[in-house]
Amino acid sequence: MNHLSFYWLPDHHQMLIQGLESEFSQLVEHSLSTGKISLPPIPDVVLKIQRLCTLESTEISDVADCLLEDPGLTAIVVRVANSVVFNRRNITCTDLVTAVSRLGILRVRDIVTAQAIEQLKHSVNLSKECNKILVNSAAISRELGATMVMVTHAFKQLEPNRYQHLEQEKALLVGLLADIGLFCLVHEYHLYLEKGNYLDQNIALQIFQSRCSKTSQLVLRSWGFDSDFLEVAGNESLVASSHEVSYLDVARIAHHLLLFRRQDEEIEEHDVEINATGAEVLYNLSNLSELEFKSKLNDVINASGF
Repeated sequence: MNHLSFYWLPDHHQMLIQGLESEFSQLVEHSLSTGKISLPPIPDVVLKIQRLCTLESTEISDVADCLLEDPGLTAIVVRVANSVVFNRRNITCTDLVTAVSRLGILRVRDIVTAQAIEQLKHSVNLSKECNKILVNSAAISRELGATMVMVTHAFKQLEPNRYQHLEQEKALLVGLLADIGLFCLVHEYHLYLEKGNYLDQNIALQIFQSRCSKTSQLVLRSWGFDSDFLEVAGNESLVASSHEVSYLDVARIAHHLLLFRRQDEEIEEHDVEINATGAEVLYNLSNLSELEFKSKLNDVINASGF
C-alpha cells in the first residue's frame, strides 16, 4: 500500500524508476541514511517543549511557562483543551496551567507540533508548485486525522471497555502528523531547483511518495514521538502490541474509508486486516451517505480546536 497521505497520486512505475536514478533522489537518500535531512523550521517554543518532554524532571508549570513565550500557541492550547474532542468532561478552563494539566505534557507537545506544521504548510514561502503540494497535504492530513477520530469513536461506541486504550484526541494528532516528512522532502526539492537543477515535478512527486514514510519516521523519532506515531507515519508495525486494535489499524481503516469515498481505483488492491468489530465499524461508516459522512468529518475538524 502506498503511503497513507499520498492516496490521491497514481502509480507511474517507470517515472519512479527514473526518479530513483536522479541526482535529487540520491541526495534525499544520503540525507535519510545520515539522519541529516533538514527538519521543518518550527518555532523555538515548540522545540523547547519537545526538549522538555524528554526530561523526567519536567513539570506542568515548566511547559506552561514555556508556552507563555508565544501568545499565539498559548491561545491555541487553551482553545484545544476546551474543544469537544479534547474536553471529555465538558468543563471549561480559562488559564494555561489548567489547560496543560488537563491535556498532559506529551499531548501539549503533540498539539503545538501539529499546529506548527499546519501553519507552516499554509505560510511557507517556496515555489508556487511546492506551496500547492503542502497545502494539499494539509487538507489530506486533516481529513485522515478526522476520519481516524470517527473510526476510534465507532470502536468505542460498540465496545467501550474493550477499546478504552484508543483515544480520539490521539487518533487526530497521529493522523495530522502522519506525513510530516513531506515538508522536508518538498523543501529539499525547492532548494535543489533553486541551485539551477531541474527535475520534473511528477517524478519529484513519486520520490516524495516513496520516501515520505521513512522521512516522517525520522522526524518524529528525532522529536521523541512514540511508536503509535511512528507506525502510522511508516505504515508498518514496529512493536508487538498488547491490544487487538492499534492506531495503525485505525489509520488503515480510515484510509480504506477515504479510498471508498473517493471511488479510488487503488481500493481494489488495498486490503485491511480487521477483527469482527473492525468489520462492523467499516461497514457502518461505509454505509453513511456522502452528506452524512462529510458532515461528521467537518464536525470533528470544527470540534478539534485547531
